[in-house]
Amino acid sequence: MTTLFDPIQIRGVEIPNRVWMSPMCTYTADPQSGEAGKPNDFHYAHYTARAAGGLGLVMVEATGITPEGRISPYDLGIWADGQIGGFARIAQGIRDGGAVPGIQLAHAGRKASGHRPWARFGSADAESPEGEEDYSWLPVSPSATAFPGSPVPHELTRTEIAEVVQAFAEATKRAEAAGFDVIEIHAAHGYLLHSFLSPIANERTDEYGGSPENRARIVLEVIDAVRAVWPVDKPVFLRVSTTDWVEENVGDFREAWTLPQTVELARRAAQRGVDLIDCSSGGIDVVPIPHAEDYQTRNAAAVRAESGVLTAAVGRISTPEQANGLIAHEKADAIFLGRPLLRNPSWANDAALELGTSPRFIDQYAYAL
Repeated sequence: MTTLFDPIQIRGVEIPNRVWMSPMCTYTADPQSGEAGKPNDFHYAHYTARAAGGLGLVMVEATGITPEGRISPYDLGIWADGQIGGFARIAQGIRDGGAVPGIQLAHAGRKASGHRPWARFGSADAESPEGEEDYSWLPVSPSATAFPGSPVPHELTRTEIAEVVQAFAEATKRAEAAGFDVIEIHAAHGYLLHSFLSPIANERTDEYGGSPENRARIVLEVIDAVRAVWPVDKPVFLRVSTTDWVEENVGDFREAWTLPQTVELARRAAQRGVDLIDCSSGGIDVVPIPHAEDYQTRNAAAVRAESGVLTAAVGRISTPEQANGLIAHEKADAIFLGRPLLRNPSWANDAALELGTSPRFIDQYAYAL
């Protein structure tokens, strides 16, 4: 029986266990010209602490492939060679902590140019959060359809779509130069690639809109572009929203992105060189989401069973027993943790002790044994 702390081999990369850090934005980069997108000391400490805490894989947060691809002006970015050095330091620090370094490449699409969450939700500077208006820009999207509360985005032309695909490839080259071992393509949560997948945001009538095959076209093009420049022995992950949570809501009859479409996308992505589907959900619109503990992990199990592709489960995973059960009962091949790792960088080592296996302390911390 496979357990949470068994290693997993994906292509030429062995990941020492199946407890992984989910990519979570920290909104801590300096937005000023010349510094925008660059990691700083906070990012280094944040990621290396989690690596030393016993994780198998540390996935660096959503990192903009273009300046306009950031969720906020304070996001990380890897659109320029001058940003590589800061990421190289983090990748090596993660490796020194005993974990595999990964990075999520992203374009926020129509949800770009936003505020930091603590400024948006009730802080004292919510009206004019730290001058963020000085760094705003017009978001882009497959169609000129705004996300609720956001401005109407610019509808991408075919030429601009090709430029986005190329930007993913160029960012991938920089991630390789920085020393990362895993790339994750972000196609979830209502950001650009997901907004192409979902008819909630995609009203195009050309080859990038209409049928599920057309709506998935840019995602497959990005996969091809990434795989063309990424080493064959290193994995590529794809984060998806397995459902928009529209068809599940009684009385909402809009066409949306669904679990069966995700299964088909997983099959097609695997044929093009994606090694694992990171199964999240939602984000395309403001809709009700179930309160059940397994609201999201059950979709990871379905994608795994129906597509035959490796999956990672994420969402409302809080205890070692719950996490281990997902692996042991073959509902996922790994788990991504989010909030638990913000609360406790050593969650993985604590879980290992609780489950009766050996934690992985770095030499400097081995006195704790």
